[in-house]
Amino acid sequence: MLVDSPTEPRARTAPAPPTRRVPRALGLILSVAVLVLLALASIAIGAKALSLDQVGHGLFHDTGTYGDVVVDERLSRTVLGLLAGAALGLSGAVLQALTRNPLADPGLLGINAGASAAVVTAVTYFGVTSLTGYVWFAFGGAAAIGALVWFLGGSRGATPVRLALAGTAISAALYGYLQAAMIMDDAALGRMRFWTVGSLASATDSTVLQVLPFLAVGTVLALALARPLNAVAMGDDTARALGAHLGRTRALAMLAATVLCGAATAACGPIVFVSLMVPHAVRSFTGPDLRWILPYAAVLSPVLLLGADVIGRVVARPSELQVGIVTAIIGGPVFILLVRRRRTAKL
Repeated sequence: MLVDSPTEPRARTAPAPPTRRVPRALGLILSVAVLVLLALASIAIGAKALSLDQVGHGLFHDTGTYGDVVVDERLSRTVLGLLAGAALGLSGAVLQALTRNPLADPGLLGINAGASAAVVTAVTYFGVTSLTGYVWFAFGGAAAIGALVWFLGGSRGATPVRLALAGTAISAALYGYLQAAMIMDDAALGRMRFWTVGSLASATDSTVLQVLPFLAVGTVLALALARPLNAVAMGDDTARALGAHLGRTRALAMLAATVLCGAATAACGPIVFVSLMVPHAVRSFTGPDLRWILPYAAVLSPVLLLGADVIGRVVARPSELQVGIVTAIIGGPVFILLVRRRRTAKL
């Protein structure tokens, strides 16, 4: 009869040391404080700079010039940046766990391409000209491509490799269609040029209200999947041994990522690198536990997005650089650094 050594049960059941949980909790609180400061900066900084007193007056009294600038022009933009940034960060973290690829993002599964192709179709063939119209087409395109990738990847028998291959193939075909449609229609090219680079400048109360229910549902679903995705990230055999339902977890993860990224892309256009950089960087100090990665990604991704939006307004004042351009400029070198660090770690 085999008897476990007296040290083994303690090793398996010992709780995580509190010394590690405390810094992570404090770091999350600090990240929230930074996000609040950036949100105030996003409202205060623009073609007409405002002091914090003027921002407060505009927010809480909503009268006169300050109310017009703060509430009518900048508040919706800031709120959309908060929501879209959190959605992109969560969707990236979920997809990186789902594909077991720390450099994965929604573009890998064709979600951005689906939204973009749907919008160019709406502009070219249905004459849609308003952002309100774009939102529904973009979200529908993202959802349809997410479902198609899931089906082509094997549905309940989907694996990370199959999903990535299906998403890459569909993305290539859709971007070819998108470029052809825009070249053949000058009007579509003119209407699409700002949406395709990613921007918060056209945000309105209506845009925020339209995407808010989808973002709320996707956020709750993503956070609820933290434990099952922790098991899936360890490999199929380990996940089954831990009692995880692989098919259900992957289906819900695909749904959460599609809803989150689809809604954010619908409202802002395809903003690159946010969903890739932030979850990957967060993992370096939280470890692989998604119960920490997801909250950190939900807070730090809007920090990056709002920070990039503020930078775009400052460097090109009185005009501005679209936030998608700024994140691409920042993200390119950072992505190269992440890849080099990953290669060095393997060596």
